[in-house]
Amino acid sequence: MPTSNGTLSDSIARQREELASMLKEPLRLTAEACSEVWPDRKKLDDVLQGRLASIPNCSFLYALDTNAIQISDNITHHGLQERDFGRDRSQRPYMREVVPSTGFLLSEAYISLHAKRPAVTAIQIVRDRNGNVLGFVGADFDLRELPLTRDLYEEPRHWRQIKGDPSIRGTVFFQTRQESELDRQLDTVLGVIEELMVDHGVFHIMIHFSSSRAVIWLYDDPYQYRLLDIDALVDPDTCLAYPRREYPADAITPRDSIRPILDGFKKLRTMDDTLYLRTGTLNIFNGIVGLTFSCDGSHYIPWDEFLDREHAFWVSGLKEDEPAETTG
Repeated sequence: MPTSNGTLSDSIARQREELASMLKEPLRLTAEACSEVWPDRKKLDDVLQGRLASIPNCSFLYALDTNAIQISDNITHHGLQERDFGRDRSQRPYMREVVPSTGFLLSEAYISLHAKRPAVTAIQIVRDRNGNVLGFVGADFDLRELPLTRDLYEEPRHWRQIKGDPSIRGTVFFQTRQESELDRQLDTVLGVIEELMVDHGVFHIMIHFSSSRAVIWLYDDPYQYRLLDIDALVDPDTCLAYPRREYPADAITPRDSIRPILDGFKKLRTMDDTLYLRTGTLNIFNGIVGLTFSCDGSHYIPWDEFLDREHAFWVSGLKEDEPAETTG
């Protein structure tokens, strides 16, 4: 499946550029045709009906005056809708953005009032022959109907730290780690988990240390997860419930790194009674280790950086998780 490089914002920007290039010319021609009959409601409806087919996947087409009051009906592929004639659209997201000097604007996505679904609107300024602004043509699009390439966004592989709930961070020094059943049998649990990941097709795991459970995903059945309670996690026979599978060749995380990563979880779980690991995750295909601590701060870090004890995560990252101590 194709993937897109760069940040999530980069991926969104590329999709918007493709959509804008597809809509600019038909909206410009529609605005020119409307300027000839402006502001006659009936004639505007006729022009917009004739132009609708030239605007790909448009849900609603309409005309607005300079105050963003609708002066035409809604033009749809199912006919005219009179409900929005006279409607004030000035406070809608697409009318609160600044239209560029080119006269064309593709809005940011927003939630539509009627369908309650993500939508975008293209706005084109309508001018008379002397260049005076008469109003706008608006074209609404349901996001799910747009013919975009929608290349799969690829998660970046670099260390990311996300601050957690401030109320939890503020009280972290008033709590102490309570040894869970999983903590008491940690070596056995990690042995079972290693076996499941290396030889039984588990490609993603989420270990909840404090509540003594784990959630697993198998590449034989990736759309469902399995919940393993403490009884399953301490019983090596649990591995018999899942078919033996060769370690996938396309996994980013090497097979022989699984145990060292799990041992890293153990270190972070037991290193301190105040600041400690609550949840650890590993996905062998994207190679990302996820960590959530008692202060609710989270880290997402590539497997090789996680195993590098000279990496900034180990040198300074954990200290950054520690909230400022308060008194009184």
